[in-house]
Amino acid sequence: MLTAHLFHRPLAPAITVRGLLFLSAIVLSATSVSAQFSSGSTGADGAFNPSSNITVTLPASGVLNYTTVNIPQNVVVRFTRNSLNTPVTILATGNVTISGQFLISGDDNNGRLGGLGGPGSFRGGNGGTFIDSPFGTPGDGPGAGLGGSSSTASGAGGGGGGGFFQDGFTGKVVNGGTGGQGGTRYGTKSLLPLIGGSGGGGGGVNTNSQNVASGGGGGGGAVIIASSISIVFGAGTFTVPSGVVAIGGGSHFGGLIVEGGAGSGGAVRLVANTISGSPCLNVGGGEGQQGGSFSDGGQGVVRVEAFDLSELSVQCSTAATTLGQPNPVTLSNAPTLKIASVGGVSAPAIPLGLINAPPDIVVPTSVPNPVQVVVNGTNLPSSTAIQVQLTPESGAATTVSGTLTGSTASSTTTVNLSLPPSGVSVIRATVTLDVLIALGRPTFINGEKVDKVEVAATFGGPSEVVYITSSGRRVRMSDLQR
Repeated sequence: MLTAHLFHRPLAPAITVRGLLFLSAIVLSATSVSAQFSSGSTGADGAFNPSSNITVTLPASGVLNYTTVNIPQNVVVRFTRNSLNTPVTILATGNVTISGQFLISGDDNNGRLGGLGGPGSFRGGNGGTFIDSPFGTPGDGPGAGLGGSSSTASGAGGGGGGGFFQDGFTGKVVNGGTGGQGGTRYGTKSLLPLIGGSGGGGGGVNTNSQNVASGGGGGGGAVIIASSISIVFGAGTFTVPSGVVAIGGGSHFGGLIVEGGAGSGGAVRLVANTISGSPCLNVGGGEGQQGGSFSDGGQGVVRVEAFDLSELSVQCSTAATTLGQPNPVTLSNAPTLKIASVGGVSAPAIPLGLINAPPDIVVPTSVPNPVQVVVNGTNLPSSTAIQVQLTPESGAATTVSGTLTGSTASSTTTVNLSLPPSGVSVIRATVTLDVLIALGRPTFINGEKVDKVEVAATFGGPSEVVYITSSGRRVRMSDLQR
């Protein structure tokens, strides 16, 4: 995840400012049977072979370095989120055998409070009350569902579901209220970078009654399991199918009048030289309770990469499942965006970047609108265009564009945004970039190792990137994108 920040005006709730980078992926790998993938595991955590249900505490990095992994039948492995809420990264030097289950789903709402997301994902928004604010708050995450609101004295609207690579569903209108907008799709099928599910928005209530709306569900978690040899899914059981479950949390009434939106499904990525078996890889969106598809969360993504997939048959997945040959576990020299300051107030070194958490940045009311938002980039080409969006607690979002200036190693831009006089708002900076640029150089193209990258620019025209393989073959990047 890229860094995120949060600010607010005094006497008002906090807001999230999140810098995100979306990468359009191209799968590049070797077709040669002699090619080998290495997970990069150090083996420092030894063999992982639990005999009963277990909850693993994630280290600060989120990375677990095993020698081998063996999850027996009926054993469920859960994870405690770390302070930075990183995805789960399971690396093994040897075989990974899964006859039990990894469970990283998002939580259902807890009454008015939004449910927590699984590791590497995001929390649901809170429901409104007649006492303080009738509006439900948005969920967290790049595809967060917006909160429901009340457009008439007697109406209340349900919260919208969060989305992941599929739009979330808009909250159901109740008695004239306005349903929260479903979250928009985000991320890439390659899951580079790896991002979990987004939270659903909280429900809205009638200001003239003593109603309380329910919160939104949390997003499904994010996990990568990588082996330098193989991943084998054994026979599970009826109660505990073998595989990975990362569904979004649901939003239920729980005695409350209006429900929020459900969280979106999570992200599961498997990488090895050989992957086999019939796993249940479930990254479905959470379910709302108002009937139909109202308030449901969007589906997650499953990505499976191996040189040999001939004995694999994915089960239980209602979401997009893409297959390919191994890419690196993480992006090397990955581009980053960071919101450095808002209204002249600098962001902390390690921001929380969550709407349902204390503020990272407090902008004094003495700072007039529009305020300056400074965004810094690294490993991004100069003149890269970015989008900066402000989403208020209620009302329409505002988007402005900026252009990074400086060098590829370090660039910056400043945009102007008008902050609401009070209430919660979210600022998000995004950029779309080809994953090959992020990697610096692909590992293989159609089975051939790439040695050099040639970049040529023509006056008045676009630049052209050409990859030169070991045999001297020249492959234009534009041809790979077709």
